Amino acid sequence: MTELTCFKAYDIRGEIGENIDEGIAYRIGRAVAQHLNAKSVVIGFDARETSPAFAQAAARGAMDAGADVFDIGMAGTEEMYWAVTEFDACAGIEVTASHNPINYNGMKIVKSGSRPLDDAADFQVIKALAESQDWGVLGRTGQTQDVADKARVKYVDRVLGFVDVATLAPLKIVINSGNGAAGPTVDAIIDRLAVQGALIEFIRVHHSPDSTFPNGIPNPLLSENHAATADVVAREGADMGVAFDGDFDRCFFFDGAGRFVPGEYVVGLLASIFLDKEAGGKIVHDPRVIWNTQDIVESKGGTAVQSKTGHAFIKQTMRAQCAIYGGEMSAHHYFRDFAYCDSGMIPWLLVAELVSKSGRSLADWVRDRFAAFPSSGEANFRVEDAGTAIDRVLDAYRTDAVSLDETDGVSLAFADWRFNLRRSNTEPLVRLNIERCGEAEKLDAQVKAIADLLGGTRA
Repeated sequence: MTELTCFKAYDIRGEIGENIDEGIAYRIGRAVAQHLNAKSVVIGFDARETSPAFAQAAARGAMDAGADVFDIGMAGTEEMYWAVTEFDACAGIEVTASHNPINYNGMKIVKSGSRPLDDAADFQVIKALAESQDWGVLGRTGQTQDVADKARVKYVDRVLGFVDVATLAPLKIVINSGNGAAGPTVDAIIDRLAVQGALIEFIRVHHSPDSTFPNGIPNPLLSENHAATADVVAREGADMGVAFDGDFDRCFFFDGAGRFVPGEYVVGLLASIFLDKEAGGKIVHDPRVIWNTQDIVESKGGTAVQSKTGHAFIKQTMRAQCAIYGGEMSAHHYFRDFAYCDSGMIPWLLVAELVSKSGRSLADWVRDRFAAFPSSGEANFRVEDAGTAIDRVLDAYRTDAVSLDETDGVSLAFADWRFNLRRSNTEPLVRLNIERCGEAEKLDAQVKAIADLLGGTRA
């Protein structure tokens, strides 16, 4: 029995032809349906060249295991999430490699209720079953149903239900789909907004899905990719810009001057929006950069709840707390009323509503929050031994710390600043985030001091 190395810590991804192909996609689809005893499975795919064939292979596997397949075609991961709930399916599979290199592909999988797979009870069992191919006795063969159009209509209904379209001002918004899967979905949302009377002008950039990714792999988190959106925002005098990754479960913001908005400030902004809609609600956040979010939540009368980083942990915490919203600084945003799933479309709609109602620009909102709680942005360091490197930092700073938190990595807090250090799950990297109460000019020196203790090279 050969190990399937495309199974990673949180999802499935691998190099095409090396550790993932149509045959493996078939085995995964069959294993998912068999393990979950699925009567129905939603399957969608992104804009990559191999994605349609991989989706078809996974569908054949699921049908051979007796499941009917709801085919949603090219769609974002969040459309798959919503379709699982909307169609009361037993599982969902999105064929996507998101922001990974062009020669990669993979899958994101959920079970009924759009819930993440449990690692031990589900993910590892599916892996073992796909490896062994112990399919048992073949029963009925499922059928496939094309529900792409119906699913998108239902999805657009849901995401637009988060905003009062009548309040939207005549904004100008740049949308960069990165030649990924976002373009057709964006078009469906824009068309519906127009029907409902919204006067927003949209400027589409790298809009059409293109498996060759002529403008590079869509990963707006990388600074070298910012100009593709920022320059258009500045040139067109837009109110804001929005850029998506390949399967658009993340969106990234640019203010009216074309400045990139760090994800931690988006978390705080969305927390503020939801607490205005539902007083006293609970907000879940990751442990990397927290003070801005906690300050906003407290000022709005809500409750901030810290969770370990990662979609499974955030979603689990949100369900346990019945939290209205959860956010990570990496641009994953989760919504109770969206089956507790992450969405890249809901955030920009909410920000557009906020800017419209308040009369304040996105730049105004972010400037005030950065002045109050400046942050360094995440710095990555390639080190020989992550544990030893982190210990050197802790030895230097622990004595003066007010508190130590090990929710995810290690965080030390002081009177007017704090830092978080985390090991990468996949690379020999240590990730550093620093935040302060004012005095942004001190950040660079503090980053350098910790970098010197870590050693290695900045990645």
